[in-house]
Amino acid sequence: QVQVLESGGDLVQAGGSLRLSCAATGSWFSADVMGWYRQAPGKERELVATCTRNGITNYADSAKGRFTCSRGRAKNTVYLQMNSLEPEDTAVYFCNARLGDPVEDYWGQGTQVTVSS
Repeated sequence: QVQVLESGGDLVQAGGSLRLSCAATGSWFSADVMGWYRQAPGKERELVATCTRNGITNYADSAKGRFTCSRGRAKNTVYLQMNSLEPEDTAVYFCNARLGDPVEDYWGQGTQVTVSS
């Protein structure tokens, strides 16, 4: 059974940094794509960033230049380095892993990021 677990969310002041971590365990498969999404109160879940095993990244416009998505050496791990955080970045951040044959989406429970002004 695949489990996706995120960590690293916290309360931080505007201008600060956080690093989110995620690991997807319980699968024989290696996820080609893993990524981060976020959901703020009263809003839809939105893409933040994705990154592939071979280093291809994709970012939402709001994340470009401030956030970095990277894959870890360990199987099915992904990180999100967030710099220059703004109050608008406040949300629950969810990790996503695309695994299996056929491919399915697996989600973590989310980690809260709160940026104070």
